[in-house]
Amino acid sequence: MISIKSEEEIELLRESNLLVGKTLGEVAKHIRPGISTLELDRIAEEFIRSSGAEPGFLNCEGYPYTLCISLNDVVVHGMPSAECILKEGDIVSVDCGTLKNGFYGDSAYTFEVGSVSDDLHELLEVTKKSLYIGIENAVAGKRVGDIGYAIQAYCEAHGYSVVRELVGHGVGRELHEEPAVPNYGKRGQGVKLKEGMVIAIEPMIVMGERYVYQDEDGWSIKTRDKSPAAHFEHTIAVGKHGADILSSFEYVE
Repeated sequence: MISIKSEEEIELLRESNLLVGKTLGEVAKHIRPGISTLELDRIAEEFIRSSGAEPGFLNCEGYPYTLCISLNDVVVHGMPSAECILKEGDIVSVDCGTLKNGFYGDSAYTFEVGSVSDDLHELLEVTKKSLYIGIENAVAGKRVGDIGYAIQAYCEAHGYSVVRELVGHGVGRELHEEPAVPNYGKRGQGVKLKEGMVIAIEPMIVMGERYVYQDEDGWSIKTRDKSPAAHFEHTIAVGKHGADILSSFEYVE
């Protein structure tokens, strides 16, 4: 069941998603070699609660933290830890959710820790660009497959692989709603996009093979060949003439 949001609901969703952007901006100030991912999680939880909202991921399906923090070969769902210390040259994806006024926000950004290799920098640039290419296709009348095709074609043309097991999703009163929004697909296939649909588009792109596995912690999804992965995510509202991006990277950048 896909819910179409009213203009009022979209504005409430915008509020939640902008708070995610502000939270990522707050976390960005502290990303440096030597800090633990658990400390970043604490900073985010405090910031969200002080803004009159609740962490959207905390206790969602039993997840015990505010952020998913995924380092290097962890694609998504990395668990914060006091033992996990950021090092110079790492890349780290920070995925954040909020719950405010009954609506969820959801967005992710992959950061460079200090100075990273040219290869890693390029992976991040291509992944982020692919997100916006996907968003360009989130127009009423197109289909979910058009979004996935655009992301896949761009990333594969640059020699990267698209993870298949993890996809974007609808966002609203639930964190994960219909429809699923894969980062691969065929043009003209899949669910038809309608004005007022709100979806999270989130390319998860790897430098090596696309195959992944779930770590023994029960959450972290890692690349089988240990190649690095990048993840960028915006929540958008489908419009008649284009997408309305409800989240924001401006607080990070």
